[in-house]
Amino acid sequence: MSSLAVAGRAGFESLIDRFRAGIVTSGNIVLLATEAVLFIVKDILGRRFSWTEFMLQAWFMTRVSLLPTILVAIPFGVITSVQIGAVANQIGATSFSGAVNGIGVLRQGAPLVTSLMIAGAVGSAICSDLGARTVREEIDALKVMGISPIQRLVAPRILAALVVALLLTVIVAMTAMITAFIMNVGGGSISSGAYLDSFVSFSRPEDFILAEFKALVFGFIATIVASHKGLGASGGPKGVADAVNQAVVLSVILLAVANVAITQAYVMVFPQGLA
Repeated sequence: MSSLAVAGRAGFESLIDRFRAGIVTSGNIVLLATEAVLFIVKDILGRRFSWTEFMLQAWFMTRVSLLPTILVAIPFGVITSVQIGAVANQIGATSFSGAVNGIGVLRQGAPLVTSLMIAGAVGSAICSDLGARTVREEIDALKVMGISPIQRLVAPRILAALVVALLLTVIVAMTAMITAFIMNVGGGSISSGAYLDSFVSFSRPEDFILAEFKALVFGFIATIVASHKGLGASGGPKGVADAVNQAVVLSVILLAVANVAITQAYVMVFPQGLA
């Protein structure tokens, strides 16, 4: 057998192994998500939910993500207003810039910026925390004591991430839309009344619901992936660092896929709206 054939066979086997590992990882993530959701519902109904851990994690997530989110939302609003304003001036549709800016930010920009912050800042923090606990064998100690790490550590973090994602989406939308308003109205390209009137005329309550729903889905996915990678970390500090890197990359990929799926579903349900 030639060396080229051997290399091709080795590459094919490596591809098969990666595919199998991806299937196993996907299954483990689904199982973790299902178990965590069941723990959240059961513990809240049974009044055994760890609200103290929930509050601590919610405050921690807000503290590490609020300022970076605002700092990202401001230039996002500037870029959106500049690009859309330039196109609107070329085609003579300046009066519609408010609708395009506002609805675009609300439907797509705010959830995506929030998801990236949750995946990058919050998700990496969750993964590093759980990964450090795993390599220090604290997770194994909890299991020995009969305490589920998913119930004790993962479930409160998931619920906290969902709440924080909802709030961050509102903050991102407000920040970006106010920035775009200042850029357009302050630049003299359109009056404030015309800008707001176009946005009010074309926006719908479903747009805000879509943004919040996306935030919930994105926050849930990022937290589950980060928790899975953190609980599966091994090999000391290097293993924790590798887990954080894998969690962020996988979260971004899954968030992009989820965004496309939700957007297409929204267009099918509300064909007159462009999500």
